[in-house]
Amino acid sequence: MPGNPKKLDHFFYDRKNVVQIARELLGKILVTQFDGVRTSGRIVETEAYNGVGDRASHAFAGRRTTRSEHIYGSPGTVYVYIVYGMHHLFNVVTNKKDTPHAILVRALEPMEGINYMLKRVGKPLPDYTLTKGPGNLARAMGISKMHTGGSLFSKEIFIEDDGLRYKKDQIIITHRIGVEYAGTDAELPYRFIVKGNPYVSAKKS
Repeated sequence: MPGNPKKLDHFFYDRKNVVQIARELLGKILVTQFDGVRTSGRIVETEAYNGVGDRASHAFAGRRTTRSEHIYGSPGTVYVYIVYGMHHLFNVVTNKKDTPHAILVRALEPMEGINYMLKRVGKPLPDYTLTKGPGNLARAMGISKMHTGGSLFSKEIFIEDDGLRYKKDQIIITHRIGVEYAGTDAELPYRFIVKGNPYVSAKKS
C-alpha cells in the first residue's frame, strides 16, 4: 500500500536516461498549491524527449529559442509551452543544465482538490476528460505558461512519491503521439501509459 508521500529530490531528475525517468514517473503524484488550494493527481501517462538528437524535441540539433530556452534548464525545471494557441503543456526537465531532456506529462488520475479542478475547467461534474491529455491536465491543475522556468522544488508545483510502483505487465510502451513530423524518431518507444487506466489520453498505439 502507498505510504506517506515525499517530494522527489534533485537526484531523481539529475540522471542521463530520460526514457527511464519517464517510465519511473508513472505512479508519482503531481501537486500544485496556489493561493492555499492544493490539487493533485497520479501520473498515468508520460512521453520522453531526448534532446538534440531527437527530431521530436524542441531542442533538436541544438535549437534554442525564447519558447524553448527553459528546456535547457537545471534538472527539476518546469517547462511549459503552448500549442494551437490555447493548450498549455507541462514538462519536467531532466539531466544536467544545458542538456535539453524533457518529459511531457500527458495524463493524471485526479486525487485531491477535484472541485477546484472542475471550477478551473468549467465542468459541473467530473469525468475522465478532466485530466485526460496534457492540455486538460494543465488547465485542471492550474498550470500555465507563466510557470515555465519554475522549479519542481518550490511550494507551488512539485512531484511526490508515495511508494506506489507499477509492475512490468501494468505498463504499456508505445510511440509518441502527434510527432509525425519527426520521421523515424516518431516511432521511438518513448511513451509510457498505465494499462487500462481511463485517464490515458489516446489509444495505446
